[in-house]
Amino acid sequence: MRWKTIAAVLCGASCALALAPAAAAAQTAGTAYVVHGIPDTPVDVYVDGQRAIDDFQPGTVQGPVQLPPGPHEVTLYAANTPDNSGTPLLRADADVQAGANLSLVAHLTVDGEPTITPFANDVAPVPAGEARLVVRHTAAAPAVDVRAGGQPVVTGLTNPNQRALEVPSGTVSADVTLAGTDQVVLGPANLNLSEGTATFVHAIGSASEGNLSLVSFTISGLHSAPSGVPAGSGTPASGAPWAALGAVGLLVLAGGAMAGRLRRSPR
Repeated sequence: MRWKTIAAVLCGASCALALAPAAAAAQTAGTAYVVHGIPDTPVDVYVDGQRAIDDFQPGTVQGPVQLPPGPHEVTLYAANTPDNSGTPLLRADADVQAGANLSLVAHLTVDGEPTITPFANDVAPVPAGEARLVVRHTAAAPAVDVRAGGQPVVTGLTNPNQRALEVPSGTVSADVTLAGTDQVVLGPANLNLSEGTATFVHAIGSASEGNLSLVSFTISGLHSAPSGVPAGSGTPASGAPWAALGAVGLLVLAGGAMAGRLRRSPR
């Protein structure tokens, strides 16, 4: 895999923030989930020079995190690198915006290049008896279809896009096929879609490398207009530095982009 300088343009995320309801915009904090979908690349995450996540493994999720507004510097190093030493894999300056619920997904492009994509998490109320299923194509793979119970429910999904469905609550068997075919590339997997929840499923990895997989998290408490912050199923973290890390998912940078350097680390 070739590693190169990457830039994650966050216009979509910042636009979503601008369109958020006034009540959400008035909040003093936002919420973020961080999804690690770049294979074979465990990292340590630093925020404002302090180690915030140690040995963050591919195929895992960190969050939810309540985020203080303001500027922060976020740096990723190869896992187990001595504190603040060596060449960072990725560095970004983040200015936290209040009131949104976002995912920041580190993943591969369709061509297998590492990148970072922000997604707005839909945490609107879910109708009674239903659940929300959000599928995200964040893998180095061509367009795919998603089937539930053997029937296509999402067709022609491409990287880096998402599709949301509201479905009857319960357990569903889902798989992923190459678009327009019955060739299964992921699954089947049983998804427990409880009433009043939103489950976010990410396809990660590389088809050519044979390491495609799924990583997901669930946000609960969406039965009706919530009285507080919805709860999530990602791995929580403690301490002020980690709270700053989540800010990456809500950042707005000069020029509307987050830039960093990502290289293969010595083995």
